[in-house]
Amino acid sequence: MAKQGYHHGNLPQALVEATLTLIAECGPQGFSMAEAAKQAGVSPAAPYRHFAGREMLIAEAARQGYEIFVTRMETAFDEGRPNPLAAFLATGRAYLAFARSNPGHYVAMFESNLSVNASPGLSDAAGRAQAVLTRAAAALSAHLPPGRRPPAAMFAAHVWAMSHGVVELFARGTPGARAPFPPEELLETGIGIYLRGLGLIPPDSAP
Repeated sequence: MAKQGYHHGNLPQALVEATLTLIAECGPQGFSMAEAAKQAGVSPAAPYRHFAGREMLIAEAARQGYEIFVTRMETAFDEGRPNPLAAFLATGRAYLAFARSNPGHYVAMFESNLSVNASPGLSDAAGRAQAVLTRAAAALSAHLPPGRRPPAAMFAAHVWAMSHGVVELFARGTPGARAPFPPEELLETGIGIYLRGLGLIPPDSAP
């Protein structure tokens, strides 16, 4: 009978889970493939059967994060229900909630200096995430006259940048403990100011 090799069940996923733990604790540059292997309970050489290097392991963690992110953003948007404004604000809250509940994925996706083109799967998932927010922006601004309507992709990028800034400064880690206001309030009031500037909500209305 041939000698049986080492069985881990699902070694690639075990390595991804180990990576998520390590980068949440140490940052994307704070661990090695050997440490990921140790965390997963395998030999230092084992990860290289599945991942060419640490970057590809982080890329897979990021891809999985984007898949979760897309699902949550689509659920929040809910095809513009109950109305475009409520749906748009829900996507912002979903962004903050994701950053809190999936710190390892968030770091892999946004703080690892990894190109979204690192793998076809990562590029596809990241594109679908951007598309959800772009659809939300398009639905919200659809009634504006064409001359006053920003490109939906630009509108989405502005709000994504605002959401990311609130997360980075006030919603994660130690800085989050020093937030002058709840992160959700900071984001929604910021979005409200932006939307008023576009004429999408009246000056005296809450977002």
